[in-house]
Amino acid sequence: MEDWLERAAKLRQWTGNGVRAPHKPLLLLYALGRFQRDADGELRYSAVEDDLKRLLAEYGPANRTTPAYPFHHLVGDGVWEVRTDRGPGSPGSGARELRSTGAAGRLAPELRAALRRDPALLGRMARILLDLHFPPSLHDELCEAVGLEWEWEPEGSVPLSDAGPRDRRRRDGRMRELVLTAYEYQCAFCGYDGRIGAVPVGLEAAHVRWWAFDGPDDIDNGLCLCSLHHKLFDKGVLGIGDGHRILVSQRFVGRSPAARDHVIALAGRPLTGPQPGTAPVAAHHRDWHTRQVFHGAPRPAAPAPTALGGV
Repeated sequence: MEDWLERAAKLRQWTGNGVRAPHKPLLLLYALGRFQRDADGELRYSAVEDDLKRLLAEYGPANRTTPAYPFHHLVGDGVWEVRTDRGPGSPGSGARELRSTGAAGRLAPELRAALRRDPALLGRMARILLDLHFPPSLHDELCEAVGLEWEWEPEGSVPLSDAGPRDRRRRDGRMRELVLTAYEYQCAFCGYDGRIGAVPVGLEAAHVRWWAFDGPDDIDNGLCLCSLHHKLFDKGVLGIGDGHRILVSQRFVGRSPAARDHVIALAGRPLTGPQPGTAPVAAHHRDWHTRQVFHGAPRPAAPAPTALGGV
């Protein structure tokens, strides 16, 4: 089992300056989900291309790329195989060639055998892929998107061996309380501060630069956000611009009063908090989020509301 977990943790990807390249992890998660439903099935490129494009558009960085790249290159990581109408082997990383040759991929034979021997291996591999490439707020919906179903194991139960120095870092259990205190238990985007008795509800500590990409458990890399705005922040709908003002992506579309009032109207507003004497979000963390997570261009600042009746 350890060998397959290490391979999942060490997928060869473009790295440098915190650049996100989740193409191979997304394909492998998709393949694990399909294996769970049909252990003997193949994924013909022409049939799954649209699914993979949607995954990359929704969970990848803003710069667009073709799913043909991971479909071809994942073979080199020893977890994937491709064959065409002509026989074994990938025709290359071009979408046209993959379509015209009837290219189909599936998990490597040895991996399929290991998953049959030990069904728990699938969940452990998926957990590693999710932890190393995506924030916790997206794990459940990403599993649903790729069709993965399994019972979560307790955090820390998945051995990562020598997967890399990033994987041996320890989370600081104090971060949530420190961040929520710094923002006085209010969402930095909307000011929500709900409680049941003395206990805050629906408030979370969000990493600006994701933990999976070396984001530290420091106050200047954290925001107190309500559950809605945490999810939208991690999905790239919301961001933080110069002057610590809220960015709203032009790609976000919502016609309801709720979408307008709770998302679109935030454009250009200053963050709420942190309290004086506490470090605000550091510029290099803000910049990472804008480059690697935020989608598209920001909307212009929303106009200030005018008083009814005027003067």
